[in-house]
Amino acid sequence: MIRVSVLYPAGDDVTFDHDYYRNSHVPLATEAWNVTAEIDKGINGPYVAGVHFFFESLEQMQSAMATEKTGAVMADVANYTNATPVMQISEIV
Repeated sequence: MIRVSVLYPAGDDVTFDHDYYRNSHVPLATEAWNVTAEIDKGINGPYVAGVHFFFESLEQMQSAMATEKTGAVMADVANYTNATPVMQISEIV
């Protein structure tokens, strides 16, 4: 199983709309990629928020990222934050 984590660094000038993220952006991504996700709302630490998407395989993840729907997911980021996200791709062991 592959986990794609997208983390949003906190900062004094960072804005983040958690409601929009939870109610609009993450559902857009899970529908586009046909996956499940878990959302983190940062309380203490270097990230204001994060999400973890779960793919059955690396091939499924690569196919999902290559779809034209990924463009809409990426374009939507400006609707909820000015942070530059950090992505981690991991194999769950």
